[in-house]
Amino acid sequence: MENKIENIELKFLTLKDYEALKKATLQSYGGLPNSYWKIEEIGNLISLFPEGQVVIMADGEIAGCALSIIVDYDTIEDNHTYDDITKDPTFKIHDPNGDVLYGIDVFIHPDYRGLRLGRRLYDYRKELCENLNLKSIVFGGRMPNYHKHADTISPKKYLEKVRSKEIEDPVLNFQLSNDFHPLRVLKGYLEGDAASGEYAVLMKWDNIYYTKPEKKPTTTKSVVRLGLIQWQMRSYNGMEDLMHQVEYFIDSVAGYRSDFAVFPEFFNAPLMAEYNHLSEPEAIRELATHTAEITERLSKLSISYNINIISGSMPEVVNDKLYNAGYLCRRDGSVERYEKLHVTPDEAKVWGMQQGSTLKTFDTDCGKVGILICYDSEFPELSRLLADEGMDILFVPFLTDTQNGYSRVRLCAQARAIENECYVAIAGSVGNLPKVHNMDIQYAQSAVFTPCDFAFPNNGVKAETTPNTEMILVADVNLDLLRELHTFGAVRNLKDRRKDFYILDRVTK
Repeated sequence: MENKIENIELKFLTLKDYEALKKATLQSYGGLPNSYWKIEEIGNLISLFPEGQVVIMADGEIAGCALSIIVDYDTIEDNHTYDDITKDPTFKIHDPNGDVLYGIDVFIHPDYRGLRLGRRLYDYRKELCENLNLKSIVFGGRMPNYHKHADTISPKKYLEKVRSKEIEDPVLNFQLSNDFHPLRVLKGYLEGDAASGEYAVLMKWDNIYYTKPEKKPTTTKSVVRLGLIQWQMRSYNGMEDLMHQVEYFIDSVAGYRSDFAVFPEFFNAPLMAEYNHLSEPEAIRELATHTAEITERLSKLSISYNINIISGSMPEVVNDKLYNAGYLCRRDGSVERYEKLHVTPDEAKVWGMQQGSTLKTFDTDCGKVGILICYDSEFPELSRLLADEGMDILFVPFLTDTQNGYSRVRLCAQARAIENECYVAIAGSVGNLPKVHNMDIQYAQSAVFTPCDFAFPNNGVKAETTPNTEMILVADVNLDLLRELHTFGAVRNLKDRRKDFYILDRVTK
């Protein structure tokens, strides 16, 4: 427009706006007969779903409009038409208990195009969809330039060429740029739409915040507080002395209302001093005799302190084979086991440690988590399999003796956070154990890593401890930011994988 607009306002449509709406509709659709809504139809829409009917006002004039209803999408045929949705003037298809926001009309007046007002209408619909906890937004998108190519290509091929920027289609391009994705081509969707050949593209926008309604209350959190324990290796006078220190740290992180307490790999190694007169393989098998008791006591602490405890790892003998395993002790009293899949050459050579065979994500009241013990974090396939199962947080309890070993764990953990669009928390031990063979020195700097995108720290480090100092680290991570990243990130490492070129799968035995 030549004149500068002084005021833009988005407001709910009312019946007082009807005549102005009719006029703006006719001007927007080129004066096509029957292209405007009847007053009783607008009245019914406003009565049924007032927040779904909005107009944009520019200096008091209607510059655009968006009309929508809520539907139970399971009741709609896949190949439906526009009449199937809108022919009934009473809109009985509208279901306030439905799960999808269906857009039945949207336009911008020709005098106000080029001002990005259409984006405002789409953004409002997205906010409405999120606020009402609906699964998605859908509508039939016109293909106004298809008539130029109808003699040479099919509607499906036309859509492919629009997506690859070989053909310009202002309507589809706008919808694609606003994060809508095509589901299918609908034949005979809008009768009389010659420009589109009566075809339409069923477009969809997914609400990443949607949560399925449950009959029982849910306690799943979006902001999760992690408590990492940078454990000091020192001599202890038996089990009670060690568990006293364990409870001290659990009490400390629980005092900050942490959701998780994370211990390092082999945090119970000081108890091996009692068996230092034995060979290394015999000593660690003796240490394994304490694992069941420690796990049971950790489970009781998780309940009494209302915190999920990740036990790091401990040696465990199963069917006379030695494994490096740990337990997730949930605050509801349930306990699940995880194990190290890749043992280091030193673990195999000195202790006779066997490789584990179980990999899974764990459901918690703070989302899905994965746990990889130390060396396992250096194999990207494992965390990718967990990410494919919906992992939000990856915990890595570790034990490294030198700074070289620590750097391998740290750098790989940071890579796992980026490539899997998740949080990664690593917890290690410091200090020394002069009376325990093969466990004399430790080096660690525990940390919480994030993806590298606008919603996260630039360097991907949420928080970290002082190196080689006994302490705790408490940090909050927001799971909703991961949902946004999956869909709207500057790069999308999970979505952009070339599954047409390579795949990752488990070996089935």
